[in-house]
Order: sequence, then C-alpha cells, then structure tokens
Amino acid sequence: MHWRLKSLLPRGLFGRAILILVLPVVVVQLTVSIAFIQRHFEGVTRQMTDGVLIEMRYLLSQADDPADLAVAQARVAELAGHLDLRVVFPIAAADVPQADQRGLIDWSGREVIATLREGLPGVLAVDVLRDKAEVQVYLNTPKGPMLVVVDRRRVSATNPHQLLVWMVFTSALMTLIAYLFLRNQLSPITRLAAAAEAFGKGQVVQYHPRGATEVRAAGRAFLDMRNRIERQIETRTLLLSGVSHDLRTPLTRLKLGLSFLPEDEEARALQQDVQDMERLVAEFLAFVRGDVLEEPELVDPVALAQRAVENAVRSGQAVALGAISAPPQARLRPQAVMRALDNLISNAVRYGKRATVTVQATANTLSFIVEDDGPGIPEARREEAMEPFKRLDAARNPNQGGGVGLGLSIAADIARSHGGALRLGDSATLGGLRAELQLAL
Repeated sequence: MHWRLKSLLPRGLFGRAILILVLPVVVVQLTVSIAFIQRHFEGVTRQMTDGVLIEMRYLLSQADDPADLAVAQARVAELAGHLDLRVVFPIAAADVPQADQRGLIDWSGREVIATLREGLPGVLAVDVLRDKAEVQVYLNTPKGPMLVVVDRRRVSATNPHQLLVWMVFTSALMTLIAYLFLRNQLSPITRLAAAAEAFGKGQVVQYHPRGATEVRAAGRAFLDMRNRIERQIETRTLLLSGVSHDLRTPLTRLKLGLSFLPEDEEARALQQDVQDMERLVAEFLAFVRGDVLEEPELVDPVALAQRAVENAVRSGQAVALGAISAPPQARLRPQAVMRALDNLISNAVRYGKRATVTVQATANTLSFIVEDDGPGIPEARREEAMEPFKRLDAARNPNQGGGVGLGLSIAADIARSHGGALRLGDSATLGGLRAELQLAL
C-alpha cells in the first residue's frame, strides 16, 4: 500500500513543492467550507424557517377558529396579504402530494422540511422541487387541506455559491502565484543540476550561482569542486608528460643497445621484454590519462564502430559488425571511444575466437556492444573484472601475452566520463561475454 501511494506522488522537486504548498491550502479550505456550509444550511436556514413558522401557526389558527368557511377564508386571505404569503384554501385532497418533494442535493430544502415538520402540526407535505423559487406547504385543517406558498428567500439564503466561487477564484490565483514563485526558485537548482551533469560528461558549461541562499551556497560549492578537479586534472596531465618522457627515454636506449647485440636467443628474449615494457607503460599511461585531453565533438558513432572493426580485421582478428541502430551524430570524444572499443575487442578476441560489434541507441543513451564466444566472466566477478589491475585468471599474465587488468577499467572510465557505464553480461548470440559500453546522449 505504501509503495502504491508513493508511486502516485510526483518525482520532481517542483511537483513535490507544489503538492506541499497546495495540498494544505486545499484541505484547509475544504474543511472551512464544509464547516461554514454546514452551519449556514443547518443554522441560518433553521432560524429563518422558524420565523416563517410563527406566521404559519397564526395563519393556521385563523383558519381553524371561525365555524363558517367563508369567514375563515376571508380572515386567511387578509392575513396572508399582510404576511406576504400566498394561500389557497381549501384545496382538493387529490392535489396534496403523497410525500415531501426536494432535490437530491438541496441541502437547505432538507433543513426547511425538517424544521417545518418539527415545529408545525398538521403538515401534510412540503414541496421545494416544483418551483425552486418558492416553498409549497400543505397543511391539514378541519375545513380541508390548505396550501401556503412562501418565497424561498425567506427561509434560506440564496447566495452560498458566491463563497464557493470566491474560494475557487482565490485558490486558483494563489496557486498561479505559487507556481510562478516556485518556478523562479527552482530554476537555479535545475541549472545547477544541468551544470553538474554536463561536468560529469566532461563538458564545462557556464554557471553562476543564483536563487536562495542555500542554493547559492550549493552552487559555490559546486564551482569550487569543479575548479579543484580541473586543477587536479591539469596537474596530472603535466605530471604524465614528464613521466612519459622519463620512462620512454631509457626504453629507447635499451632498444638501441639491444640492436647492436648479436641475433641470438638471449637477445630476442631481451627485445621481447623491452616490447612488453613499452606496452605496459602505454597501458598505464592510457589508464591514468583517460580522455581528459580531448574535447567532445559531434561524430558519427557508426563510423567509429566500423573503423574499430576494420582495425581489428586488418590485425587478423575475426571481428564482424552486427546490427546498427544509432543516430547520425552524437557528441562524444572519438579517440577515447575508439580506445574503449579497441580494448573491448582485444579482450573479446583474446579469450574467444570471434566477436561482433553492434550499435544501439535509445532516446537518452548510445550503446556499443561487443560480444564474443569465449568463456565469459562469472556474474559474481564482473564488478571485480572492471577494477584496475584485476586479472581473473593466469591467462591474463603479461608474460603470456595478456594485459595488466586495465582494458575493462579504461573502458569503464571512458563510459563514466560520458555519463554512462560499462555493463557486462552473457551473450545470447555467441554464448560468451557481452560488454556494453553505454554512453549518455
């Protein structure tokens, strides 16, 4: 029950704020309206009807007092003119309704009938339905039934709807004012969320703190955080350029020295070690560098997938391009996405014999899916496989042609920098691993 009620509530901050503001106002107004209307229809109507009751009692006594019908009719007619009542006396018994007549939602009519029956003896029927502008009261007298017609305005107020109209109008006006105020207050939060989301995708958009004090404080904290991260990235980039030079220079000297050695088994082993060291250094630098040096741009995602597949095919790998369903352009970092695809394809063909690359898109996401026919990764260890430097088996040993456990980590980091994620699963078509590089559009 709690879950169902929660699913009906608005999810956005604007909708919830409107609900918090409007709901109490509506509840209070309904409560006050019900209490006022109840008092109006039950109290005021009863008091007004009691005043007419006194007149009807006196009129009824004048009809009963004389023995002669003509004298009684004359007295009743004279008295009715002074009391502003319309009287028909006597009337045929067949003209008397069998029961009281009122509308279904005529609350004041119900109160008028109850008051008349309670305070006036000899009431045969009360009709407030035939003519809504008047109340027809049928009374029993010794000389026959009497019909007394009273103006409806004398027994019940005729303007309670004005209260409801004013309440609805003022409620609508205050709701509109609250809507405009909330939109003005929540728009800075929306801009802050948009700036944070863009920064999560590696994009820097202009943002100036605005709005309430708390929102401005959050905005300034976000700007300080963004500046610290940008300084950290800049510092790391400068450090990497120096590390890259310091590591590659001795490796180059080693390669040059090995080239002067005789071509024997020992020299070839040393050259292989140097090549492995170069590959490991390149993987380490690629992991630490990520894609911070590249700006997003509009590219064709299908062309990226085709180029990654063509590169793998030229290397002698059994990789094919699968189904394509993608927009013509998407804002991505093409080199970073290519690096992620190359890593996923390399993993696929390293542990399987063949692989396929497909591209899928929804309204908000773009996915590059790489599937292979290898042994896959157990579900319990998929999160572990995406952690840096995690190798799940001995086949990933660098000395045996494997990596250092950074391929999936680099791909996951690139996916996160695009506002997405790397998801691992089972391939339904090839039976091996299914790696989905999901990017936000």
